[in-house]
Amino acid sequence: MSLSTPFIHRPIATMLLTLGLALVGAVSYFLLPVAPLPQVDYPTISVSASLPGASPDTMAATVATPLERSLGAIAGVNEITSRSILGSTSITLQFDLNRNVDSAARDVQAAINAARTLLPTGMPSNPTYRKVNPADSPIMILALTSGSLTRGQMYDAASTVLAQKLSQVEGVGQATVSGGALPAVRVSLDPVRLAANGVSLEQVRSAISTTNANRPLGAVEREDHYWQVAANDQARVAADYAPLVLRWQNGNAIRLADVADVTDSVQDVRNYGVANGKPAILLQVYKQPGANIIEAVDRVRALLPQLQASIPAAIDVQIVSDRTPTLRASVREVERALVIAVALVILVVFLFLRNGRATLIPAVAVPVSLAGTFGVMYLVGYTLDNLSLMALTVATGFVVDDAIVVLENIMRHMERGKTALQAALDGAREIGFTVVSMSLSLIAVFVPILFMGGIVGRFFREFAIVMSAAILVSLLVSLTTTPMMCAALLRPHRASGAAPNRSPWARFSRWVDGLQARGLRGYRLSLAWCLRHQPLVLLVLAGVVGCNVYLYTVIDKGFMPEQDTGRISGFIRADQATSYQAMEQRLQRFLAIVQADPAVENVTGFTGGWQRNAAQMFMTLKRGPGQETSEAVITRLRARLKDEPGARLFMVPQRDIRIGGRQSSASYDYTLQADDIAELRTWEPRIRQALSQLPELEDVNSDVSDYGLQTTLVIDRDAASRLGLTMAQIDATLNDAFGQRQVGVIYNPLNQYRVVMEAAPQYLQSPEALRGFFLVNNQGQQVPLTAFAHITTTNTPLSVNHERGTPASTVSFSLAPGVSLSQASDAIYNAVSELGVPVGIRGTFGGTAGAFQDALAGQPLLILAAIVTIYLVLGILYENLVHPLTILSTLPSAGWGPCWRSCCSRPSSRSLR
Repeated sequence: MSLSTPFIHRPIATMLLTLGLALVGAVSYFLLPVAPLPQVDYPTISVSASLPGASPDTMAATVATPLERSLGAIAGVNEITSRSILGSTSITLQFDLNRNVDSAARDVQAAINAARTLLPTGMPSNPTYRKVNPADSPIMILALTSGSLTRGQMYDAASTVLAQKLSQVEGVGQATVSGGALPAVRVSLDPVRLAANGVSLEQVRSAISTTNANRPLGAVEREDHYWQVAANDQARVAADYAPLVLRWQNGNAIRLADVADVTDSVQDVRNYGVANGKPAILLQVYKQPGANIIEAVDRVRALLPQLQASIPAAIDVQIVSDRTPTLRASVREVERALVIAVALVILVVFLFLRNGRATLIPAVAVPVSLAGTFGVMYLVGYTLDNLSLMALTVATGFVVDDAIVVLENIMRHMERGKTALQAALDGAREIGFTVVSMSLSLIAVFVPILFMGGIVGRFFREFAIVMSAAILVSLLVSLTTTPMMCAALLRPHRASGAAPNRSPWARFSRWVDGLQARGLRGYRLSLAWCLRHQPLVLLVLAGVVGCNVYLYTVIDKGFMPEQDTGRISGFIRADQATSYQAMEQRLQRFLAIVQADPAVENVTGFTGGWQRNAAQMFMTLKRGPGQETSEAVITRLRARLKDEPGARLFMVPQRDIRIGGRQSSASYDYTLQADDIAELRTWEPRIRQALSQLPELEDVNSDVSDYGLQTTLVIDRDAASRLGLTMAQIDATLNDAFGQRQVGVIYNPLNQYRVVMEAAPQYLQSPEALRGFFLVNNQGQQVPLTAFAHITTTNTPLSVNHERGTPASTVSFSLAPGVSLSQASDAIYNAVSELGVPVGIRGTFGGTAGAFQDALAGQPLLILAAIVTIYLVLGILYENLVHPLTILSTLPSAGWGPCWRSCCSRPSSRSLR
């Protein structure tokens, strides 16, 4: 008895089981989450630390290096990179795909705690971490604008309310606020007035730091009453700080207002943000690695009305960028393609069978098999994404094959005069082994993919499992439901002696029969010719194999097909000595040019913080029929902006797939490492210059910034000691004057604000202003800075980068039109080898380009593993060593078509598959 026999004899039970499978699949379909791609993000954690006023070299040596040593000992760390700029260090850790991000976060916190004793004591707070990849594009950008509130008030609402609540949303890794700073009291010191009143900067700092106290004061009580003790020990606004007494002189109070301008302002005045031409505070929402983008955005949108009611009504919150519309559209497009594929398959079956009852059988088998696959996808936690739906679309052809093979064999038995029941029993028993062999050999193709490593293996693992599940469910349906329906629906064909039917349908049927007969006759003739010329046929087969090998070696290869999400990231890089004021003007100029482009719908940008010569932009393009691609818009904007003086805008289309944790201004990265930082700084400009001249590359840029301006005080230590000054006093005074030093805390119910002290703006315009500063020695005497030091101007790095604890620099690049990633990689290798780079400089592709290199190296082995697996499965099924080779001989002719098509197509449409 075959597997099909009990199902044929029990049609009602079989029908109900089939209906149950379809219902489970339908329910699963609506429960499956929607995503653009499989959730295969690398677990990534970003660690941040700050030491206001510290140089990049100081941050790298005293903050980044101890943290890197501690964090590098965590198990499963694949990549660790750091970037140190003025006053700040950011370290990105990327873990193995098998690590859970929450478990990794606990290890990161433990490593930070272990390194705390090695970090500088002056850090205002402990290093913090976030489960977010800083190289990712934000999934949503909110712009806060107001016609009446200040930038500080808007920033306060964004950071205190919006960012806090949005960071708690499931799937959100971080919500960052840009374009402003928290409210603060700013104390702008006048060194002339300080010297005239005999007050040192350290005296001012000490007085301000002790102005506020927030300690418990206790209570008093008696038998029937209880009183808490309170005091007016809080200064909250500038008016409270201005009368602060610094010292007494001849019975007169020297107050803070006598030596400084005290204003209500913000912590950092060097921040600027714009949204569609209006000053704005920008809130960027980033997803947590592994989270579903669409679900996270839906949760954020659902929460926004409640959050809008929690902030001042004068603030307008607008969504200026959302990644999900194109993602939803792409998934809907693939769903539509799946429905069309099923409909076309059923239509073709009907045209060739020309029998409504017979067509109904595969018409039921195909959707039921696909529905059952949805149930499997739900059980294993997959999503409705482009790859899984593509797998189902491709599987439609395999699914209908099983039903057609069983149906055709049963109909053949009925043509011999058997009843429908008997034909179903005999046909299913006869063809069962063949159907099993077909299905298992198809699944064998995908077995090696299950063992692929890296992110490419993770991407296509879902494709392979969904495809295999569809084939297995189809196998089950073809051996149960299909023969049962054949027994119940098919009727014996009765020949009629009536005159030929002249209806259009009858004529069409005869035409199809004639077409099939001519095709069969041609096949017989060609088969007979091949059997008579076997040596020639084998020679042609060998030629096809050789042609496939040749085409595979010469074909241009890429990582993934180019995406057009309708969003563009822009990175502005100005001269390294550019001030914040000049950078703000350049940002406004670039934003105006971009916003004037007819294809741009929204554009936002911001600059500021500790990196003065950089700014970032986000562009959203108009969507609709006939709209231009992102690449076309970038090409046009690049031509318009190329003559803008003093800065350059690098534009990169945002993609759903971003590998690596280093943010760069182009699509791909080439990382240089060296143990000797001096050697790296010597060779990096040469390599970057060589790559910028390659016609295969565009937008070549580097993250190295070694030519910022630095004002150096050359201190005569003997003179300083003779004048009663220590190095600690000198450093503290300079930090008080030029470091935007946070010297006090203002305690409010919802947040804590700072008192920021620095020299007045007119003393920050030039290094010459340093000559006007005085220090107070241990005897209370005023000592001019020029009495023990002279001033020089030198170059200094604006950033220091590490990779795995060693000095590193990353050269980023994009591909020129018509160039594939494999061509660009070869060109880079050749250019670097021609330079004669010393062995101490190690160059490797990082991020997406590195994943491409790894996948490319393992692809031949993957193809060989698939062929061997198919041979083993077929050999086991047929109990023969030769028959599998006969079946595998069809592969070369099948592989020639895709290889030839890829060679003839545009490089941008090719991908590594």
